[in-house]
Amino acid sequence: MLGIFVALSIAILTAYFGESGGGVFHTLQRGAQEAFAPVESGASRALKPVRDFFGWAGDTIDAKDQNEALKKEVQQLRSDLAEAQTAVRDSGQLKQIAELHEQDYFPQATRPVTARVIAKSPTVWHSSVKIDKGTGDGVRVDQPVVAAGGLVGKVTTATGGTAEVRLITDGESGVSAQVFPAGVSGVVRPEVGDPDDLLLENVESDRRVTENTLVITSGFTSSRLESLFPRGIPIGRVSKVDFDELETYQRVHVKPFADIRRLDLVEVLTRRGVATEAASLAGGDG
Repeated sequence: MLGIFVALSIAILTAYFGESGGGVFHTLQRGAQEAFAPVESGASRALKPVRDFFGWAGDTIDAKDQNEALKKEVQQLRSDLAEAQTAVRDSGQLKQIAELHEQDYFPQATRPVTARVIAKSPTVWHSSVKIDKGTGDGVRVDQPVVAAGGLVGKVTTATGGTAEVRLITDGESGVSAQVFPAGVSGVVRPEVGDPDDLLLENVESDRRVTENTLVITSGFTSSRLESLFPRGIPIGRVSKVDFDELETYQRVHVKPFADIRRLDLVEVLTRRGVATEAASLAGGDG
C-alpha cells in the first residue's frame, strides 16, 4: 500500500511540474488556496491575540532582565563614586593634618596615631566621637586629638580597639590657650550650640587682643585638672572681641580651624611634647 502511495505521489508531482501554468493540477492548487484562504485568514486573526500575548510576555521578561541589570550597574557605579569621593576627602584631610606638623609652633615630640571616626554623639551639641583606635595602638586617656586644621578634643576613655574623644565643643570642655605670638592667655570654652564659636575667657584687657590672630594651646597646667595639652596645637583664629562694662576683661570669640561637624579622620598625639610651661592658670584643660 505504501508503495502505491509513493508511486502515485511521484506521478502527480511529475505531471504538476511537467504541465503548463493553466494545467489541471495548477488549477486544482489555486482552487484549494482560494477555498482555504478565508479559513487561513480567520485562523490568523483568531490566533493574533495569542501571538501578541506571547510576544508581549517575551518583551516584558527581556525588559525586566535589562532593568535589573541596569539597576545593578547603577548601584555599582554609585558605590564606586562614593568610594572615590571618600578617598578624595580622606586624602585632603590627611594632607591638612600633615601640614600641622610642619608648623614651627606645633609640638614635635609626639607619636601620632591616625584613626577614623566610627560614631558621633547623638545630640546636636557635638560633644563626643568614637574612633577605631585604642590602647592596643598606644592611645591613652587625656591624650590630645587633632583633625584637619587643628585641635578637636582629648581622649576620655579607651579600650583595646576603640576610644572616646570629648570634643572642644562639649559643654564640659576647657582648654588652656593663648593668643600667638602675643602670649595673652585664657581658657577656651564652647559657646554651647554653636560649634563654629569658641570663647577665650578670663583674658585681662591690659593687652588688647585683635581679630584674626592665632590661638593655640598654651601648655599651662591647672591646679584643678591634671590633664594637659602640649603647647602649640592650633585651635583657631580670633573672630571678635567683646569687653565687659568696666573693660576689665576681654571676651574673645575664636572660630576653630577644625570642622567639628564633619570629622572623618583624626590623629591622636600619643606622646606629649616636652616643651611645656609649668604655670598655674585659673581654669584649665577638660
